[in-house]
Amino acid sequence: MSNFGPWIGGAIGWAVGGPIGGILGFAFGKMFAQDASGPANPSGPHTNRSTQSGDFAASLIVLSAAVMKADDKILKSELDYVKGFLKNNFGASQAEQLTLLLRETLNQTIDTRRVAEQIRHHMDHAKRLLLLQYLFGIAKADGHIHSKELDVIRDIARWLAINEKDRLSIEAMFQAGASDPYSVLEIKPTCTDSEVKKAYRKMAVKFHPDKVQDLGESHQKQAKERFIAIQAAYEQIKLDRGMK
Repeated sequence: MSNFGPWIGGAIGWAVGGPIGGILGFAFGKMFAQDASGPANPSGPHTNRSTQSGDFAASLIVLSAAVMKADDKILKSELDYVKGFLKNNFGASQAEQLTLLLRETLNQTIDTRRVAEQIRHHMDHAKRLLLLQYLFGIAKADGHIHSKELDVIRDIARWLAINEKDRLSIEAMFQAGASDPYSVLEIKPTCTDSEVKKAYRKMAVKFHPDKVQDLGESHQKQAKERFIAIQAAYEQIKLDRGMK
């Protein structure tokens, strides 16, 4: 397990403890044992420990496993999607390590609620939104989202303290056919033109890629997909309404 040393060192903080650290530690022996005194109670007071790239990766791996196991079968399309995402966002070397970690995590029992609550207490809102977007991507990897996968993701969103409007806005990106531009902007078709403009400005700020810049350029690219979807929805509404 020594090959995991460079990834862990200086790249992971709060995810070493609590339910996430317990799951990953069980998967790889004492890999995370150096911080056994970490935040074992995710429902406790919020700490100011910032989310590092390793924390995001650890959260991503555990929640990925939870979604992949939701429909009681692990599909090759899902594994390929995850491996491709990891390679694009973490590089080939770390992706190989994280893929091994995922395979081991898939064999563990996951208390998804406690994991999500730990993430909620330590990860800011913008990163939680990015994490949810990724989970929908896994579920859609085989071309459609299974009802059990959708149920799990919706539960995760609730436990992550992501409100229904934000969740529906992200979910709209992965619906069959063209997404509803009004759902993407979290508004109703009956809203006024000024309300459309206000909603767009609000969403553009909320989902701006700069909000996850501390995770690195690769994660900003993922966030940019969401930002582009918001811009496209706004342009479609403007076109339909003849707005300037």
